[in-house]
Amino acid sequence: MNHNPNPGRKKEVAPLEAAFNELLKAYRLEDKFKEKQLVSSWGEIVGKTIADRTSSVFVKDKKLFVKLSSGPIKKELMLNRSKVLVLIEEKVGKGIVEELICL
Repeated sequence: MNHNPNPGRKKEVAPLEAAFNELLKAYRLEDKFKEKQLVSSWGEIVGKTIADRTSSVFVKDKKLFVKLSSGPIKKELMLNRSKVLVLIEEKVGKGIVEELICL
């Protein structure tokens, strides 16, 4: 008699990252996860100078809203908008953010 104590489980072992990605896909949370990843790595993407003058960052409807405390930094970010969007794509992937809005 062959008794399986875990009848619903897969027999092969999956790496943690692959299993986590499968879970995100199953619950359709990939985009939300990438949005949170983007917000948490904002300082890494734009550098310390801009990050220090950023008071809030959030994503809504594929738009990244960034609130800055410095006028010159805000202008600089607006002028380099396309470069920042490329850096974001490199970090979290395509399609997560389509527009950058500075407040």
